[in-house]
Amino acid sequence: MSILIELLKSLVYGVIQGITEWLPISSTGHLILLNTVMPLNLYPDASANLAFWNMYKVVIQLGSILAVIAAFHSKLWPFDPKRSQARQKQIIRLWLLILIATIPVGIIGFLLNDIIDEKLSTPAVVGVTLLIYGIIFILVEQKPKAPVINSTAEITPKAAVITGLFESLALIPGTSRSGSTIIGSLLLGMNRPTATEFSFYLAIPAMIGASLLKLVKMKITLGLSGILVLLVGMASAYIVSVVVLRSLLRYVRKNSFRLFGAYRIILGLLILILALIGAFPEGIGV
Repeated sequence: MSILIELLKSLVYGVIQGITEWLPISSTGHLILLNTVMPLNLYPDASANLAFWNMYKVVIQLGSILAVIAAFHSKLWPFDPKRSQARQKQIIRLWLLILIATIPVGIIGFLLNDIIDEKLSTPAVVGVTLLIYGIIFILVEQKPKAPVINSTAEITPKAAVITGLFESLALIPGTSRSGSTIIGSLLLGMNRPTATEFSFYLAIPAMIGASLLKLVKMKITLGLSGILVLLVGMASAYIVSVVVLRSLLRYVRKNSFRLFGAYRIILGLLILILALIGAFPEGIGV
């Protein structure tokens, strides 16, 4: 019965991950709230559960990444013999831009991963960053910059590097990887669909790298129950992500990001209030 309960929890975690990873509202903020209400308890030792959680909340993202690859494989796979040479070169160029943009977050994440986990992974930091970026979203949308980049084919190497620097800001918990990259892309003059789509693509190397780093540094042995819990979370994150990815692209073609900004502000305030009254367990490990 115990493992069944943990599997059901993981199913819910995956659903939340699949929804919030792609919306610019911080999956971390939602996961720490969920972890407070129904923490994963696979091991009798509290430190082992914390170590598993710190790994789980990152590696579960692989389900979301597989969803991106599945949903956009036609735009990301250059070696289809049916494609023209011009289109193949265009896709290869896109991958080069993705890799260029990933360099900053890769270097900074590798160097500062432990410091971020130890010093910044707190509910208070998550609440503040949710609040700040929510305000930024609303301000950016108050006076939107006229789009000068209307497709991923028009993105320049310089724009890719700057977007990658914005993605690096998401190493601070609560910032939202998609939120920071979308804000950066909008400021660079990308239209909303292009900014959102490029954000999806940038997630592939960034999140795979982060997941592998967590697995390498993992200090516990997963065991069969741990593997099953992780796989269930990844599977539900995958299924939900497939739906959310397409829905978000349709939404941003006709709507601004103000709604997400307002939502972030409300969620940030809620987390800060809960942190202030001591509602989060000590050492929650966000």
